[in-house]
Amino acid sequence: MTNGVATTATAFAPASIGNLGVGFDVLGLAIAGPGDRVTAERQDAPGVVIAAITGDGIGADAHLLSRDALSNTAGIAAAAIWQAGKGSGGISLTLHKGTPLGSGMGSSAASAVAGAVAANALLEQPLEHSAVLEAALEGEAFASGARHADNVAPSLYGGLVLCPPGRLPHCESLALPDGLVSVLVHPHLRVDTAAARQALSESVPLKTAVTQSGLLACFVQACARGDRDGIAASLRDVMIEHQRSRFVPGFESVKAAALEQGALGTSLSGSGPSVFAICDAAAGDAVSAAMVAAFESGGVGCDYWLSSASAPGAVLESVS
Repeated sequence: MTNGVATTATAFAPASIGNLGVGFDVLGLAIAGPGDRVTAERQDAPGVVIAAITGDGIGADAHLLSRDALSNTAGIAAAAIWQAGKGSGGISLTLHKGTPLGSGMGSSAASAVAGAVAANALLEQPLEHSAVLEAALEGEAFASGARHADNVAPSLYGGLVLCPPGRLPHCESLALPDGLVSVLVHPHLRVDTAAARQALSESVPLKTAVTQSGLLACFVQACARGDRDGIAASLRDVMIEHQRSRFVPGFESVKAAALEQGALGTSLSGSGPSVFAICDAAAGDAVSAAMVAAFESGGVGCDYWLSSASAPGAVLESVS
């Protein structure tokens, strides 16, 4: 530190499940394991720069990660924090990608949250979480073409989060019943989030919209009551899933495999191609294995993660 002000900070932000099937753009769940890490260092020159980008397995996709801070979600979020907090001088960022690109795992959101949290730690007076969320949303909006928090909110706060766009930055933490876990299976495919959003129908039938809003209301109520049966009955997507699942080879088989092993519900994670399931912890291994086997039977390799339903959000790993 210099004169009591931090000069370097490293933050980690986890991947997440967007939409959680029943809550398009309004529900998200943090997962344990994969995530992005950003180290921010003070510099004399004003502005934000990205000094380096590394990653686990980004390989041929490395060219998709811009070193231009204003074209990278970590840089955009860090710049928004620096401006809002009236930071002096500038900051240099090093981004380590631990989430696959175009995976439906909140990859762009994890970078944005980690960038915002790391930059915030370097301010003389760090901002509140709501301001950090707003900054991360700036990055997410750039990447996906829409200002939705179903990935950035759980990545920042952890657990299951309800984040209606009309009330942002206000969010509500929900709780799945004790003993439930999430399974996230990532097939080795890539879906561009912005393109997937643009491909959605601009309108849905009134009956479909009413059905989906009813399912969401029942799901939230079931969480409040700790009602497993209510979650199983309401964790469905009749509005978006059928529009996106056609881009994920083997999706219906994977979904059926999860349900056959006792999953309460399953759907695409975000825009896909990853697929999630919610199940009892005792069934977690069987559900994971069945989903992976279903993808692999179609010749698609996978990675998977089994997480607590209350996985932690972003953490500040070091400040000096």
